[in-house]
Amino acid sequence: MRNTFASVLAGFLVVAYTAPALPGAPAANARTVTIGFTASQTGSLNVESIRQINGLNLWIEHVNTAGGVKLPDGTAVKFAAKFYDDESNKDRVQSLYTRLLNDDKAEFLISPYSSGLADAVAVIAEQYGKIMITAGAASDSTYQKGFSLVYQAYTPASRYLTGALDLLAKLDPSAKKVALIHETDKFSTEVVNAAKAYGTGKGFQTVLFEGYDGKTTDFAPFINKIPPGTDGVMGGGHFADGSTFGRQLWEKRVKTKFIALLVAPPEPKFVELGDAALGVVGPSQWEPLAKYTAESARAGKLTWYGISLADFVRTYTAKFNEEPSYHSAGGYTAGLILQFAVEKAGTLDTQKVKTALDAMDVLTFYGRVKFDTSPKQHGLQTGHEMVYIQWQKDSGGKLIKRVVWPLEGKSAETLYPVRN
Repeated sequence: MRNTFASVLAGFLVVAYTAPALPGAPAANARTVTIGFTASQTGSLNVESIRQINGLNLWIEHVNTAGGVKLPDGTAVKFAAKFYDDESNKDRVQSLYTRLLNDDKAEFLISPYSSGLADAVAVIAEQYGKIMITAGAASDSTYQKGFSLVYQAYTPASRYLTGALDLLAKLDPSAKKVALIHETDKFSTEVVNAAKAYGTGKGFQTVLFEGYDGKTTDFAPFINKIPPGTDGVMGGGHFADGSTFGRQLWEKRVKTKFIALLVAPPEPKFVELGDAALGVVGPSQWEPLAKYTAESARAGKLTWYGISLADFVRTYTAKFNEEPSYHSAGGYTAGLILQFAVEKAGTLDTQKVKTALDAMDVLTFYGRVKFDTSPKQHGLQTGHEMVYIQWQKDSGGKLIKRVVWPLEGKSAETLYPVRN
């Protein structure tokens, strides 16, 4: 396997992964397919985006080292990634994806990280007739615009915080007052709107519903509005704002029984908050503690596909010298989804790969993958479910993540109440 090659072209970071031809294989039977995407190497989304691209690049390395995807005609398909830095800037992504298709001849696309950026480029994929797998793009509404070639790896935003409300209700049936403080971007807004509606149906009262700009660094104006006696504080947005919000909740000694924030808590980097992280719950698309195996696939009468969870964690940690986050797993899974579809289709033909994606229903190390195929929300993820982690301390006082929900997958009891 060749090393990563990186170069700066016209002010954009471009990365290509390639692999040597199979020993002894005739050149005519080898095919390299370009996968195009942008990544937030800089800007407010760079922590999550870099993890996502790490995962995708690991998948490329794995599939190419294994000889590529074998087609019935004997062709060995390998993959090369080409990406540009979108700088976490929505205004850049459409032109960059157009460039990937016109200049770089990308045959398949992976979405940029974040619902806003992915939503902006979904129309480009559709216009050019190219399949795009979205990772880090949980917004439901993207898949309700009539697109037929865009497929979601993440559990939709509408289900991000519903489990947190279920967990709070299970822990304390008397807890009814919830404050929702959230970033006003597309993803976070959809999450909290869905959570508010779900909570109302479950008997919760939303005592505060406030939005903030993603560049906010002083959360005092919002924290000071949290009414006394609030049972739970939920919301946040992405890593930068969410970790700052979590820190300031601690610094201001906000008294509440339960805290659940989006995106930031599952990231290993959240541990840098120290005691401010203790007790914070976060919805996660995946965790290393998850129990998805070939055995559980058989028990659930599902097809198992791809690398084992243990092998993913081991190889990712060895390559990047860090624990994989759910963003890492999502990036790898985006590639795995494409690999499955090409194998099933037996061709690179877009319509036949689309047919394979529409029929896909498998269990992977990341969880179940299945897509809605109705015209109203084609490509929406229907198989995958969230898990919820909480930062706790082990017997030596070290902060660690524990899975606390759903109950059948928990690795520890929930620390509750967190701050009285």
